[in-house]
Amino acid sequence: MDEAREEIDARYYANFMDVIDAGERPFAARFDTVGLGSLMIGDLSCGADVRMRFGELGAFHVNAPMSGTMELRQGGGGSRLLATSGEAVLLDPAGDTFLDRWSGDCRVLSVKIDATALHERLEQLIGRPPRGRLAFGAGLDITSGPGLSWVTFARQVAAGALAGDGLATHELVSRPLQEALLNGLLLAAEHPWRDELAHPGGPARPGPVKRVMDAVRARPEHPFTSTELAALARVSVRRLQESFREYVGMSPMAYVREVRLERVHEELRAGAPDGLSVTEVAWRWGFAHPGRFAARYRERFGESPSATLRR
Repeated sequence: MDEAREEIDARYYANFMDVIDAGERPFAARFDTVGLGSLMIGDLSCGADVRMRFGELGAFHVNAPMSGTMELRQGGGGSRLLATSGEAVLLDPAGDTFLDRWSGDCRVLSVKIDATALHERLEQLIGRPPRGRLAFGAGLDITSGPGLSWVTFARQVAAGALAGDGLATHELVSRPLQEALLNGLLLAAEHPWRDELAHPGGPARPGPVKRVMDAVRARPEHPFTSTELAALARVSVRRLQESFREYVGMSPMAYVREVRLERVHEELRAGAPDGLSVTEVAWRWGFAHPGRFAARYRERFGESPSATLRR
């Protein structure tokens, strides 16, 4: 049992685990896991019925049973979620997570997805920072259609990587596989941008907009002004604002703030709580009003800046 807890801790999340109805089935855990960049994919089973308790996951997570069931809750008053061989469960990065019963006959495909990587992939696909938090519907049909295709693909990728000598672990193949898994989840699961991804074909961003976006992403710490951005774009301030609203869905300066938020998030995730201050990081990236910064951060990432730093 201690070894199983340590493996889940090392591969996924800190946890508490104990056996329910120990007399019915012997505890005999088997965890086959493989890390692929921003994803951790596992084929997991415990043999006996167990329950587990976690804090905030800090990552998106998919549980797709191949057999048996998992009963879960998330958040203080979270409703009961049931993962079966017909419907996977998608868990959110925020909110304490409880696995009330992992049945002994349940063998599960368990996929942890880095929240920042998935958010960045969504931005790349839609061509602008998504407004609001990326939140999935809790259930994913895995009996047919995109859900079944994604689960089948994830299992195939994991099997190839676990073989050790296959192409799945080679960098030239591994990176496209990771990207394909992120793309596939965004196409298969319910979220506010799914229809847009499923039916692409909007107008391409014009040159002035792309020049500004590239400049901001290269130097987000620079104290850009609307006038300077317009000069980089080689158009008037008004024309740049109109183009950004049409093609990006926000003003140029709002885009600057969104990119800076990403950089704050990255720095807090990489920092140590005893050596870094949220206020210091926010100030360095141009956020002078702590209250507005914290509200914007929580809306974007689903947790407070201090929670990101502690984790």
